[in-house]
Amino acid sequence: MTTRVHITTDARFAFDVLRADSPVLVDFYAGWCRTCQRLDPVLDELAIDWAGRIRIVKLDVEANPHTAARYGVTSIPTLILFDDGSERDRLVNVARRHAIEERLGLTVP
Repeated sequence: MTTRVHITTDARFAFDVLRADSPVLVDFYAGWCRTCQRLDPVLDELAIDWAGRIRIVKLDVEANPHTAARYGVTSIPTLILFDDGSERDRLVNVARRHAIEERLGLTVP
């Protein structure tokens, strides 16, 4: 994983995501999840291509169960797009770049 995709925790979630100045795409994942592992390089690419427009962060649901429970994450990977502190969109079990961009209405400028 590159340094463009950031890691957040239960303790830092409000600061890293809810108070962010720009939209944040959060990847709720677990280290053992194969689909989550396939999603990592896609998120790396998106973090580079969307730099300055959307920040991408990851939250390990096993190490940070409170935030995952708060947002009703029951399946991984779950991607939630937050904007101005509120959930704007959610994708579950998606690992393809095209599907993510299409659903979120985002493409490389």
